[in-house]
Amino acid sequence: MPAGPSKPAPPAPNAGLVNDYPTIARADYVFGCMAANGQTRTALEKCSCSIDTIATILPYKKYEEAETILSVGQVSGQQAELFRSTAMFRDIVADLRRAQAEAEITCFY
Repeated sequence: MPAGPSKPAPPAPNAGLVNDYPTIARADYVFGCMAANGQTRTALEKCSCSIDTIATILPYKKYEEAETILSVGQVSGQQAELFRSTAMFRDIVADLRRAQAEAEITCFY
């Protein structure tokens, strides 16, 4: 048996679609994911699968919008409240959360 993972990562849904996520965005996601899930080879594989899955569900522009809204929403104050309370912004973040949930089911279980 060749060296490598004992169980290959499941294929991402809709594999083969054009993917517009830049490498730096993928790497940033994987670093953050590994910080939360352990600095192991298994975590690397699962986190890589996770961003690949998210990328097949959500175009990069929408991913970037949701990440920006989440980041701005962490700031305190009235201006940041706009990002937390506006339905349009909540919908954008909800799309990201759904993609993350699908990625978790696909890659971590």
